[in-house]
Amino acid sequence: MAEAESPVFLIDAYSEPVILRIQGRASFLNCAPVRDFFDRVAEMGKRSVVIDFQDCTGMDSTFLGIMAGAALEFRKLEPPGDFTLVRLSQRNLELVRNLGLHRIMNVETGSFDMSFNASNTESLSNASQTERDNAAMVLKAHECLVEADSSNQKKFQDVLSFLRLQVDKDAP
Repeated sequence: MAEAESPVFLIDAYSEPVILRIQGRASFLNCAPVRDFFDRVAEMGKRSVVIDFQDCTGMDSTFLGIMAGAALEFRKLEPPGDFTLVRLSQRNLELVRNLGLHRIMNVETGSFDMSFNASNTESLSNASQTERDNAAMVLKAHECLVEADSSNQKKFQDVLSFLRLQVDKDAP
């Protein structure tokens, strides 16, 4: 299925709020540009992000951790920022709630009116990372899930231990 192999992240960084639209599956294989995008949004002084999941076919814990980390960082900004998740499928909504992310992000379950200016839209491209950089990103994402909700520690303790070993082993 081409959609799963080649997800697209469309952004309108000039809207208020900033909009990220996910098309396809969001996973550890393709979420590094999303992490970088959230950093750029904060640097631009933007404080509100809407993530549109209408065409998102699924997501993994790394992608959820990237969102959690960004939401936690946005909450620390002055003035504080916020993330709003919209048009989630039932499965994606369950994932968000099971990891406690609804406590640190706004989750709109009804209809959500938003404009997406196609002329300002960009697509995020996936830059290659080293194996160590990828492991460090996945580790950080899972640490953010634990920071967002301490009950996630039990869910991800084995993953965290494995990734810490991987990152430490490959350290220069």
